Amino acid sequence: MEFFIHKEVLELGVRIKGVFIEGIDNTYEDDVYLAWRRQKTADLLQKYSGFDIKRDEILEGFYRLHEKVNVPRRKNIPASENLIKLLVKHQDLYRINKVVDIYNIISLESKLALGAHDTDLIDGNIHLRITDGNESFVPLGGTGKPVKAGEYSYIDDAGDILCWLEIRQSEKDKVTDNTRNLFYIIQGNEKTPDELLQHTAEEIIDLTTRFCGGRGFVAGTVI
Repeated sequence: MEFFIHKEVLELGVRIKGVFIEGIDNTYEDDVYLAWRRQKTADLLQKYSGFDIKRDEILEGFYRLHEKVNVPRRKNIPASENLIKLLVKHQDLYRINKVVDIYNIISLESKLALGAHDTDLIDGNIHLRITDGNESFVPLGGTGKPVKAGEYSYIDDAGDILCWLEIRQSEKDKVTDNTRNLFYIIQGNEKTPDELLQHTAEEIIDLTTRFCGGRGFVAGTVI
């Protein structure tokens, strides 16, 4: 499996790193992991105490990307902004599984948009490209949605959208306790320097392999 990044998406201002991690175990949580998670949650609650979302350049950068592909602000909140709002509202990080919790924590720390996908459920390669309207999309926990042409998405060789923009992931390849092989999306915008994306890619490999095992590497070919 390969990750192909189409030039027209980069020209919009999308900044992207892809990471593959193979051979993980997502089934258990030991005391070391749980202590790490508690400390990170406490640190993030402190970080976002009194935080002004409307004045943050990175979060605004995602809205600027959406405007370029005619996606309205209303109801289309960037993934990292939504996480911040949920954290502040509930004063805790919603628990799903190790892989998802790890990337949510890193997303909150960096304000980049992160997502994980089970590669054993993906057909062929992954493309970050502009939609033509013939793709299919079933959002996580939802039913099929019509796809518009002209929006950037992560799409497999079967024409299934794995992630729409950096906002909504797919039901098709969602990560569960049984997931063994992963593809991580690490996405920014014109306000996120390449060094931040590279550091975040290295951090997601380090933390996932530390707590879940396996081996990882950064991937992505521009076409």
